[in-house]
Amino acid sequence: MKIKTYVGQIRAAAAIMRRKAPGFKPDAGVILGSGLAKAVPELSQARVIPYADIPSFPRTTVPGHEGKLVLGRLSGRSVAVMQGRFHYYEGHAMESIALPVRALEYMGVKTLLVTAAVGSMREKNLPGHFTVISDHINLMGRNPLRAFHEEEFGTMFPDMSQAYDPALRRLLLSICRKRKIKASEGVYVAVGGPSYETPAEIRAFRALGGDVVGMSVVPEVVPARQMGLKVAALTWTSNMAAGLPGAVQNHDDVLALGERVAADLRAVLADAIAAL
Repeated sequence: MKIKTYVGQIRAAAAIMRRKAPGFKPDAGVILGSGLAKAVPELSQARVIPYADIPSFPRTTVPGHEGKLVLGRLSGRSVAVMQGRFHYYEGHAMESIALPVRALEYMGVKTLLVTAAVGSMREKNLPGHFTVISDHINLMGRNPLRAFHEEEFGTMFPDMSQAYDPALRRLLLSICRKRKIKASEGVYVAVGGPSYETPAEIRAFRALGGDVVGMSVVPEVVPARQMGLKVAALTWTSNMAAGLPGAVQNHDDVLALGERVAADLRAVLADAIAAL
């Protein structure tokens, strides 16, 4: 795909979203991960756009990802919620995963809150606990900016030294403490998937400084930061990683636990959006 074609696809996607929600200009965006369909904050004047109605949006193929864009108002802010995301392991190109994030920025989004299910590589971070991501290690083998640079996206070489906004991280941790939700900061290790990691891989990731592991987040965060968005990532532990006590590697279990943590996550997101 040529870069001009790619930019045209982004503009077309943003144009359709504007057409289906006239006058709506979101300033905050949320991406919901596996099992979190019920974590959409309660929005007023909500409008739902299926991904199938937005040109060039990939199709979600993973159970637990609804494939809908929900637009509405919350605490005086206009919010766009992606109810389901796209993954590298589904066969999507990195630039395709980045396209919805770029389209949201074209719509006006300035702050992006990303959620995801993760495997915990630390014994104290148990299933159901939250992790506010402080940094990441990209082991996916690809970068979403590769070969798709356009000046209007930002610099070709964006600074990732503070990919996850410190003020937003403090805000999320504070909200979790007030709501008595177990949460800590940690480093996210991104892998390609879809197979779960081996015990040897987990030992290696721990040695590198990783705290949680997952198969998403990074392909969205990198283009968001390139375009100047403030970003925070709030993940929830769906399972202990391979080789750790209590490790379970089953996507059905991820979805089941996701339904139980969705209420807590919905409350944290609502408080965070209200405080932006």
